[in-house]
Amino acid sequence: MIRPASIIRSFSQYADELGMRAGDRMLVINPFFHAFGFCGSITPCIVKGATILPHPVFEVEAVLERIQSERVTVLPGPPAIFQSMVNFVGLDRYDTSSLRSAITGAAAIPVETVVAMRERLGFETVITAFGMTETHGLATICSAGDPPELVASTSGKALAGIDLRVVDDDGHDVPAGEPGELLVRGYCVTTGYLDDPEQTAKTIDADGWLHTGDICVMNELGYIDITDRKKDMYINGGFNVYPAEVENVMSEHPLIGQVAVIGVPDERLGEVGAAFVVPSPAGAPEADALRAWCREQMANYKVPRHFWNVEALPLNPSNKVLKTDLRELAAERLGG
Repeated sequence: MIRPASIIRSFSQYADELGMRAGDRMLVINPFFHAFGFCGSITPCIVKGATILPHPVFEVEAVLERIQSERVTVLPGPPAIFQSMVNFVGLDRYDTSSLRSAITGAAAIPVETVVAMRERLGFETVITAFGMTETHGLATICSAGDPPELVASTSGKALAGIDLRVVDDDGHDVPAGEPGELLVRGYCVTTGYLDDPEQTAKTIDADGWLHTGDICVMNELGYIDITDRKKDMYINGGFNVYPAEVENVMSEHPLIGQVAVIGVPDERLGEVGAAFVVPSPAGAPEADALRAWCREQMANYKVPRHFWNVEALPLNPSNKVLKTDLRELAAERLGG
């Protein structure tokens, strides 16, 4: 259950940090049934007097054509959209000079993608944020004046009037720089799930803290880095592995355009990593060479056991990677 006043309060700050102004033209690929599309698009456009340009289905060339023809200035979206655009081999055929501001979130984003958004797509402002439906779509955001490295490596800090905690499995606060589950409290938190007091009690504790299920690290300034969903973590030989951390490292490889990592069963270690790789325009990586490269970049227990090149990653209507589909595909390839 959501409250209109909370949405307006949160996304007015969102619009300010994004640098939106009257006359802006926002291309909206995110579906309007989703908080990123409804709260993060309709609301700031109404607040600032901008034009909404709905785009129902993401297809790289069609989006680039629309940016060029309709002089789009603002583009919100999850990382997969921007990764597909910057890795598109025909990008240079399109004029994206009208683009000024972008905000991304809803999934971990590699630093390389943020840099490419600035250099290849021409964005002046790129900021990140974090939110979920249970926080009316927003809980943290970067400031427009934050240095690029901070924007690229975090999802910002709490909105004014919002409190954050990072806790371990026993509910104890962890030190700055240590991973734990993100808890949120304040005006942005939902009043609960409709007609479901049991689920509400599981998610929002007696002190009003919303347990997000997201693993993050908070720095000394209060900025958070969402490292993964708690449910996506897998255990390799007793070591916790967060797929988003592995994906961020692998995204630095010149032959990787996009990558998604999941845990798959293993008789000896319990679970091991499996990486689905969308090759970059420079070519497709070879599995053994990629495995050797990964061993130089990360601890051995984080290195995926399996590497599979694919043409594209499966996406849901909100353009997030469908890891459930990848698990089914992995089971087929492993003969499970």
